[in-house]
Amino acid sequence: MSQRIAFIGTGIMGLPMAGHLLSKHFEVVIHSRTRSKAIALEQRGAKWADSPADATRDADVVCICVTDTPDVERVLVGAGGVIESAKPGTIVIDHSTISPIATQSLATRLAARGLVLLDAPLSGGDVGARNGTLSIMVGGEKTALESVMMILQSYGKTITHCGGPGAGQFTKLVNQILVTTNLLAVCEALKFARAAGLDLNTTLAATGGGAAASWQLLNLGPKIAAGDYKPGFMIDLLMKDLRILNESAAVLNVPIPLHELVQSFFLKAQSTGHGRDGTQAVFDAVAGDD
Repeated sequence: MSQRIAFIGTGIMGLPMAGHLLSKHFEVVIHSRTRSKAIALEQRGAKWADSPADATRDADVVCICVTDTPDVERVLVGAGGVIESAKPGTIVIDHSTISPIATQSLATRLAARGLVLLDAPLSGGDVGARNGTLSIMVGGEKTALESVMMILQSYGKTITHCGGPGAGQFTKLVNQILVTTNLLAVCEALKFARAAGLDLNTTLAATGGGAAASWQLLNLGPKIAAGDYKPGFMIDLLMKDLRILNESAAVLNVPIPLHELVQSFFLKAQSTGHGRDGTQAVFDAVAGDD
C-alpha cells in the first residue's frame, strides 16, 4: 500500500518536490503558511489541510520544507503542530536547513511520542528540486531511511545516510562551507578574467571542462556573466545557514577562518541590497561593483 504523505512548506523547493510525489502517484496532503503557493498542487490532486496537525492526522510520513529552526519547531511541537495528531510510528522527514543541535533535541522529543525524525537537508537548489536531482543528506535511524527511500528518490538523486540525529544537518553545514568558498573563487576568477579583457562565456567554456569545473562554475558562472541575479537560492536564506554554521562551530569549538572571510562578502552583498537576489549576486561585492 502506498504511503500517505503530509507535505508542509510549498516554497521554491517544496513546491516542485511535492509535485514529484504527485507525479509518482503518492497520496499527498499539503499545508503551507501561504495557501496561494499551493494552488498548483491542489489542481493536480493534492488535498489541503489548515494546519500541520490536520495534514498529519492520517499520514504515514510527514515531509517538512520550511525556512529556519523556529519554523520547524512550530510545525513539529507548536500549537496545531505535527506532534498533536501524528500516530506512533510516523516518520518525519525534515528537509529544512536548521540547527543540528535543535534537531537532536527535537528527535528526542518526537521519539518520546513514538515518532521518528530524519533530518534530511538538501543541496542542488531550485534547479535540483525541479529536475528531481537533489542531493539529500540524512541523519537518523537507517531503517527509517530505508522505509522512505522511494519518497526521497522521487526528488533526490544522491541520498546518503550520514549518521544519527543531527548528522544530516552537520553535513549540510559542511556543504555550505564548500559551496560558498567555491562560489567566491568563481567570482574572483571572473573578476580577474574581466579585468584581463577576456570574454566571460569563452572563459567559462575553456575552464568548465577541466579540473576547475564545479557546480558553481557551470551553473552560476553563466548567470554571473549575463548579470542574471534572479534567485535560485537567495542570499538572505544563505545568511541564515551561515548563522547556523557559526553557532555550530562555536559549540564544537572549531575555528573556521576561511569561512569568516567568505561570509564577509555575502554580508556586504546583503547590506548593499542583494539579500533577495540569488547567491551569484555576491559577484558585485567581490568585483567591487557595489
